[in-house]
Amino acid sequence: MSKFKKGLEGIIALETEISYIDGEKGILEYRGHRIEKLAELSYEEVVHLLLYDKLPNTEELNEFFNKTKVIRELDVRTKEVIHYHNFNIEAMDALMTALAHISQGDPDLNVNTPEANIRKALRLIAKAPTIVAYYQRIHEGKEIVKPNELLPHCSNFLYMLRGEVPTKLESKILDLDFILSTEHELNASTFAVRVTASTLSDIHSAVISGIGTLKGVLHGGARLAVMNMLDEIGSPKKTEEYIMNMINTKQRIMGFGHRVYRVVDPRANIFRDLAKKIAEEKKDMKWYDMATKIEEVVTRELVEKQGKPIYMNVDFYSGVIYKYLEIPPKLATAIFALGRITGWLAHAMEQYSDNRLIRPRAKYIGEHHSQDKEISKLTKD
Repeated sequence: MSKFKKGLEGIIALETEISYIDGEKGILEYRGHRIEKLAELSYEEVVHLLLYDKLPNTEELNEFFNKTKVIRELDVRTKEVIHYHNFNIEAMDALMTALAHISQGDPDLNVNTPEANIRKALRLIAKAPTIVAYYQRIHEGKEIVKPNELLPHCSNFLYMLRGEVPTKLESKILDLDFILSTEHELNASTFAVRVTASTLSDIHSAVISGIGTLKGVLHGGARLAVMNMLDEIGSPKKTEEYIMNMINTKQRIMGFGHRVYRVVDPRANIFRDLAKKIAEEKKDMKWYDMATKIEEVVTRELVEKQGKPIYMNVDFYSGVIYKYLEIPPKLATAIFALGRITGWLAHAMEQYSDNRLIRPRAKYIGEHHSQDKEISKLTKD
């Protein structure tokens, strides 16, 4: 039997050409490109890189945009499905249900060729934001705002969500949020996607597996937890006392610590800078000041004093940014999924291209009974 590691920590489960992480040096790459450089591009360019294994030239980028902008709208029945949702749930549940419904009408549903999977991938990427935006508008009792074909992917999502075109900085921030969220090697949700794909199930089912896994508070749900923590603290003046109480009572501080990184998550630094810019544009430093104070206290108490590698991760300042973008908390994890969906699709297609069913073993720690004696006793009783 192979060596056992709880949570599969450090276990190499497969090979990939999609992303690379060096947790000791704080390096993240998508197909060999450093995340700091990719942060200078548009989300559409990064999607092209992940799906087609190359950054697009101007002609390819325009072609990609023209393909996706016209398939953002939902069919009538899917809109009806969204209307019937329980609006007390998180948007993640609505996203799972609506994508499952969409799959039934996909012309390529039962076709698993690379060409068909690309077509399905583009439809999923284009329609997922529409589902989340429509869900929230209907929940608020407002008219839905149809997709705007003149706007890029992320700007269009904010437009559908709010009913007004976002500022240039808001659009850029959400673009970066999607870029930084879209891929991160073999995290829990991506592993779930690959396990599903390895059974040769369809790509919609693989993505839905990812959504269900991302929903957990120890994965994508951490952003929602960060937003809730900021609301609970309420004021920069109360921040240190609140965080010190969490540390003294050994509570988990969401947005800090990572299974892979032993330094600051490279995405977190980019988010910190973005949080400051949006705070300055909004002329409201409250959430940013609270966040920097939380980071200061955690670093001082856990990293410097106790030597624990509990640095901020991607979720921390992302949650701060969502506060400034006035993202409703119940949408936080779903918006993470809107960015991550491209990475899931790239991994599903990579799994299909060189498939072997993912089937690990478990270490049995129960008792071994003598079957003859047990059966004899049961028979007599």
